Amino acid sequence: MLKGFRDFIMKGNVVDLAVAVVIGAAFGAVVTALVDNILMPLIAALVGSPNFDAFLLVDINGVEIKFGVFLTALVNFLLIAAAVYFALVLPMNKATEMLNRKRGITAEEEEAEPDPQLALLEQIRDELKSLR
Repeated sequence: MLKGFRDFIMKGNVVDLAVAVVIGAAFGAVVTALVDNILMPLIAALVGSPNFDAFLLVDINGVEIKFGVFLTALVNFLLIAAAVYFALVLPMNKATEMLNRKRGITAEEEEAEPDPQLALLEQIRDELKSLR
């Protein structure tokens, strides 16, 4: 029983997943610091408030509906998504493209010959359609 558990834990994908979670948490802290300490203060300088929580408060029968809180969460999401894209995804894509170019791999791969069985099935399908 313990040997099976040890084998499961030592599989590459479990260890890779654990490393990804730890690195993801650390990177999350970096992105949060970027948004909270750089991007949101810039928005506060432009708009006059670091968040939109007090914006568009509606009071219906003593119950407050806070559209501004949703707007703040939406802006934070968009800022975090932009930060992740421009700080991580875009540079990684460029690095991969440069590496592939260095290795001689082109982005446009030649189309492989279609599977002969699929081609035959397509011909049969076309013939059956013409019989109708």
